[in-house]
Amino acid sequence: MAISDEEMIDIIEKVGPSVVNINTVRLVHDYYMNVVPLRGMGSGIVIDDRGHIMTNNHIVEQAEHIEVTLFDGRKFEGRLVGADATSDVAVVRVEEGNLPAARLSESELRVGQTAIAIGNPFGFLLRGPTVTVGVISALNRTIQAEKGVFENLIQTDAHINPGNSGGPLVDARGEVIGINSANIPFAQGIGFSIPIKLAGYIASELIQYGKVVRPWLGILGVGVNPQISQYYGLPMDKGILVTRVFVDSPAARAGIAPGDMIVAADRKEMSQMEELSKEVRSKKVGDEMNMMVLRGPMQHEVSVELSELPQQAQ
Repeated sequence: MAISDEEMIDIIEKVGPSVVNINTVRLVHDYYMNVVPLRGMGSGIVIDDRGHIMTNNHIVEQAEHIEVTLFDGRKFEGRLVGADATSDVAVVRVEEGNLPAARLSESELRVGQTAIAIGNPFGFLLRGPTVTVGVISALNRTIQAEKGVFENLIQTDAHINPGNSGGPLVDARGEVIGINSANIPFAQGIGFSIPIKLAGYIASELIQYGKVVRPWLGILGVGVNPQISQYYGLPMDKGILVTRVFVDSPAARAGIAPGDMIVAADRKEMSQMEELSKEVRSKKVGDEMNMMVLRGPMQHEVSVELSELPQQAQ
């Protein structure tokens, strides 16, 4: 259903007060090794009335100073609550209560629905919000970017300018469906956003723990194909060959060893390490995974209790 001009203006006026400008200062070394300030900017979205603001990790990464400008022009010093490079989500807090929080969508997303990217790169009182409109072009996109692999992204043709990064992607009801990220380049005219269900979960972990508590299995492995199976004399030509088990990891405590083959996890067949990693990420710390493991010709079921991913492994 097409949105009229009046409806679009109403949406922007509804969400606008929750969108903030974020200015940062990082200290870097120039060519002569002198320390010089490097300024950056982006957007953010107020997510509660306690002053918590969700934005991108790459906006506040290594920032020495964070300044938040609200929709009415007031400026506050921002404190970094926590940041997660894996998802490119961060939370900043200002010491100001009763801020207008945006409404986060709980609806399932559909390809073709309206997508509106709103940012505040300069502060509303100076220039006004920047707005681009499009539709959701695809869901569950996986993109290889400079700083890693980003999964389950929303793809939209609503262009996301660098200053809009960290701002909200909203639907026709003015509810936030994603956090825009200009740190994920792909092609001209295509934008990517982090789904709000994922971003909201990451933000809640950062607020509660200051970090994201991720589950850990503790192995390295390679997918097995007929050629690998024949070369190594493996009992099956499909599965994951364990090449390393980390000391004192959940896998090690469960008795999994290098040379074992994992052929199934929680009754799902496994053929690639990426599949197993995705299954682990869908769990929580303390959850158990039941794995079908081959050791030579012997097949047995192993129960593994996942623990927290060590900081050095992140």
